Amino acid sequence: MTRDRPVFPFTALVGQDLMKKALILNAINHRIGGVLIRGHKGTAKSTAVRAFARILPDISATDCPYACDPDGALVCDVCLTRRQEGQVPKVRRRPVPFVDLPVGATEDRVVGSINLEAAIKAGERVFDPGLLAAANRGILYVDEVNLLADHLVDVLLDAAAMGQNYVEREGVSVVHPAQFLLVGTMNPEEGELRPQLLDRFALAVDVAGLPRPPDRAEVVRRRIAFEADPAGFAARWQEEEERERQRILAAQALLPAVEVGEDELDLITRICCAFEVDGLRGDIVMYKTAQALAAYAGRRRVAAEDVREAAQLALQHRRRRQPFDPPEFDRQRLDDLLQRQPSEEGAQPRPADAGGASSGVGGSPTRPHPGTEGTPPDQVFAAGTPFPVRPLTPPPGRPSLSLMPSGHRSRVKGTGGQRAGRYVGSCLPVGALPTVGNLALDATLRAAAPWQVPRRVAQPDGPALLVRPSDIREKVRETRAGNLVLFVVDASGSMAARQRMVAVKGAVLSLLLDAYQKRDRVGLIAFRGEAASLVVPPTNSVELAERRLRILPTGGRTPLAHGLALALETIERCRATGWEWRPWLVLISDGRPNVPLYGTDPLVDAFRVAEHVRTRGIQTLAIDTEIGPIRLGRLRQLAEQLGASCLRLEELAAGHVEMAVRREIGRFGTP
Repeated sequence: MTRDRPVFPFTALVGQDLMKKALILNAINHRIGGVLIRGHKGTAKSTAVRAFARILPDISATDCPYACDPDGALVCDVCLTRRQEGQVPKVRRRPVPFVDLPVGATEDRVVGSINLEAAIKAGERVFDPGLLAAANRGILYVDEVNLLADHLVDVLLDAAAMGQNYVEREGVSVVHPAQFLLVGTMNPEEGELRPQLLDRFALAVDVAGLPRPPDRAEVVRRRIAFEADPAGFAARWQEEEERERQRILAAQALLPAVEVGEDELDLITRICCAFEVDGLRGDIVMYKTAQALAAYAGRRRVAAEDVREAAQLALQHRRRRQPFDPPEFDRQRLDDLLQRQPSEEGAQPRPADAGGASSGVGGSPTRPHPGTEGTPPDQVFAAGTPFPVRPLTPPPGRPSLSLMPSGHRSRVKGTGGQRAGRYVGSCLPVGALPTVGNLALDATLRAAAPWQVPRRVAQPDGPALLVRPSDIREKVRETRAGNLVLFVVDASGSMAARQRMVAVKGAVLSLLLDAYQKRDRVGLIAFRGEAASLVVPPTNSVELAERRLRILPTGGRTPLAHGLALALETIERCRATGWEWRPWLVLISDGRPNVPLYGTDPLVDAFRVAEHVRTRGIQTLAIDTEIGPIRLGRLRQLAEQLGASCLRLEELAAGHVEMAVRREIGRFGTP
């Protein structure tokens, strides 16, 4: 990002004080460890990060490829060699680097790779630095970090923690400094980060829209003024920007002198113990954050209020114990700990909310809709206790030649246009020669090496490395593909008998837990009354599916054909986006439809739609919830039409559903 490009001033942002302070604290002490900003669309997340880069003071940097600190201990090999030889490096002032990492970036682009031009022209193995090198001593910004491939997230967090990037690839071994402030923004509706990745971000802030009309009006006025005259608007805020920049400089200078007393350190550790924070990263982050808060306030000693504010920033995202636990922070409990003496710390911590699950299994009736007084009222049943599922192992998938959804379940390898995943091998190109971007340079060099002498005789004036089309090798990449698990649940009144919905919700919740761990995309369709509804469109947020599942009402008639038709439409819509999601349809019903789709017999209509589902190659599992002494077995007949296996309700006990899904997946190849 250049200084010439107009950016909305950081100090002109209305509200969002906690987000701005979290960014500033990391500027004061870059060793805090980065910021994760979570919030819905339109909450100024990206605007704040880009504006923040402009108020940071310029840095002194050498003329090496990594802009090393001339007085720093961690430098690149070029600067280290100069120091050993007694050379004085050229130093210049430059803006703090700001690097925007796209969600679709490849690992080569992030960590660096071989310089193709040097390899072809001079036959040398020269390292071409990546985005981690460009971000050294600056800001590395990842928008929608929750959508970034997991192996890239691991690379980023490891480099941020160590301050160095280790590259061992394509015959090159390089270590270079990579000290950057990692800032990630995300929309929770698109799915959460895994708890172990959340913990690697030092601070986390939840931002929301401004609730007060005057504040919203001020945002509109400032934005319109900026769009009308960006340079003039920035000039009007230049004095405020400079004031904030000088305050950051003063805090940076004061930081080494800030003391954390034993009482404050004891308070930090007591808070982390009381909130059951795993590991010690939370304690260390709180210590550094409290120091930066005191320096920002111009004080030389950390106060209890600094510890309180540091806890809100450092522990909120570390309170999450289970996948579906909301990442909430009990501020009242924190205040109680600050007021309590150390001798009073014998009480056990209050149990955390387990996501709203009720221990009971009964349903709560709701008021019937007008005109339905003669039918049983709707009920909302609690979900049964979820159980751990065994790993679901689908057959090897085809390589995607377009966009490959990331996940943890299906291991796939790809060549040609495949850009996602790790470089695990090479092969001869299939068809036309591969593009340069997917060239396996190390394998190509090895293939060309034995022929250099005779080729040099035939072409003495050629480049240093003579490569023929027969030498070309392309990369084979391996990644984990995502899946779409679409639940089609019968929520009609018959499911209330003997509280069958409790067991159904418990089974779906168990599979949602497995989908969360495997990074699958999930969707939920419920059919009841006169039609079916897409309760949860295909999403990465299994937390959203879990919340909607718990409040799903039960009652009304059984439009089974409508549910299957909507499932087919949803899957086809998802396929049309170009993402090769491998769909799994899980149908849960008693197979007793009584609402037609085409105006004929309801069961015949369901059979017709089932035939369409089967011809589309959609993997399906049917779970029969029919109970009682007289069973019609209609869902089993429907399962035959779907080409699916069928289970009884009695097989929904722990250990049965996931085994059935494993067997079902094994019956099919990749669609």
